[in-house]
Amino acid sequence: MAFLTALLLVQSSLLICYDGGFERWCLLKLLHEAARELSVTGSYDVLVAGGGVAGVAAALAARRCGATVCLVEKNCALGGLATLGNVTIWLPLCDGRGNQVSGGVAEELMRLAVRDLAADNREAGFYGIPACWESGGSEEERRRQRFSAGFNPVSYLMALEELVSGEGVEIRYDTRLCSLARRGETITHAIIEDKGGRSALAAAVFVDATGDADLCHLAGEATEVLDSNVLCGWFYYMVNGVLRLRHCSNKYSPSLTREGAEGPFFRGDDPVAVSTMVQESRKLMAGTLEKLRVELAGAEVEIFTIPVIPCFRATRRYAGGYTIVEEEAHKWHHDTCGMVSDWRKAGPVWAVPWRSLCASGAGNLAVAGRCVAAAGGAWDVLRALPGCAVTGEAAGTAAALVAAGGGDLRKLDAGVLQARLR
Repeated sequence: MAFLTALLLVQSSLLICYDGGFERWCLLKLLHEAARELSVTGSYDVLVAGGGVAGVAAALAARRCGATVCLVEKNCALGGLATLGNVTIWLPLCDGRGNQVSGGVAEELMRLAVRDLAADNREAGFYGIPACWESGGSEEERRRQRFSAGFNPVSYLMALEELVSGEGVEIRYDTRLCSLARRGETITHAIIEDKGGRSALAAAVFVDATGDADLCHLAGEATEVLDSNVLCGWFYYMVNGVLRLRHCSNKYSPSLTREGAEGPFFRGDDPVAVSTMVQESRKLMAGTLEKLRVELAGAEVEIFTIPVIPCFRATRRYAGGYTIVEEEAHKWHHDTCGMVSDWRKAGPVWAVPWRSLCASGAGNLAVAGRCVAAAGGAWDVLRALPGCAVTGEAAGTAAALVAAGGGDLRKLDAGVLQARLR
């Protein structure tokens, strides 16, 4: 038997080869899964994929326009990196020169993040909106202090869920996107898997707020993938019972390249790379914690909570339509549907054109958040919370407008969208 090879054809149509010489089972590369009928377990005007801040903004905007909305999220909480990743800074809604740039749902969600904050706790990274950005603040004060806030990720997680469900959005947690069904250029269903098994959700319009352009990828839209993500994991720890936040990360590039960054590097669409990055990031956090214990000798230092999702900066994005680049700061577009400021320095502001959020292949697919069509430094700006909220509100609003009329997002009158957003 040591030199015999037996080929077995099993009921699943998977060929298995037993090589006695090596005493191991060798699985061949292909598995033929039997065709099956899928139940349609929901039908909506708008389906939003991804429950981060972009997805929340899109779902709220669509619902407030009168659409029936389903928000599909693979984890069991809303907020994405802001809550499950401990990236707890609402970066500025202003330009650093005293002018507010982003409003609407972006401001609403920032204020929600610190709604329950009793007092500032700088060591833990909790701090409210500066008083100068409330009524009566002077322009000079606003130049000195930007319109930002730091929040408790757990209270924000709960507040987001309360808001979204309270507005009538159906939330589908623990649900993964698997595939899409199409009729010509129109997406008709998202194929999902959850605890009930495999099924389909029907919708008139779809919004990709996955952060990884998963819907775009499944729809065959043009995408770009980065492999320059570095080890990262902000964590909370206790020092003698006092909560503190530690920003833990290898050096990264502000243009999202490998240049000037510290490896190893990872891409977010490779399952092995994702798992490796998560584990190696936890080792980085553990090493940082041990250094803190040395620095704070004599104090009681304990880990409190770590991110429970991969902390990628940017993975895969939509690469069709109009790509926003860093050099286009202060350029106005005829189809501008929002504005976002540079959180890294004072001054630059980007107008976001609708063409960067509207898929070119599928007529009923919009994109929001980290995976909109932006490159380099502009991508690094738009992937943060203000950009996610601004593009989410625009995409959700457009989705509801088109769903109501049974039209095509690519033919949406930009003036109509702008008027609704105003």
